[in-house]
Amino acid sequence: MSEKPHRKLILWQKSVEFVITLYSSLKNYPREEKFGLISQLQRASISIPSNIAEGAARKTRKEYIHFLYAARGSLSEIDTQLEISFRLHYLSNEEYQFLQNKVDELSKILNGLISSLIQ
Repeated sequence: MSEKPHRKLILWQKSVEFVITLYSSLKNYPREEKFGLISQLQRASISIPSNIAEGAARKTRKEYIHFLYAARGSLSEIDTQLEISFRLHYLSNEEYQFLQNKVDELSKILNGLISSLIQ
């Protein structure tokens, strides 16, 4: 079996945990959001660890950074979609704050990794 460098990254591990946590919260959304916010949040959340993994597998630093930027874009999408979910009362204040704190934590780690690769 080939080496999987992304599995060693705390960022990747935490982003996978975030996907699982978010999916659990989505069970409380109304059914009519199945093809709306639920689908959007699922796709955006899954793309975070997926892009981290794909970037880590690339041969050049430039390619790696490109995929990390894509992951950062997905985090921004999630930030917006969580705000909308909260305003539509799909998330309690506690759920919203908890998920936003996770997004902030991932953003800090991700931005730190990007900065370290750019230098």
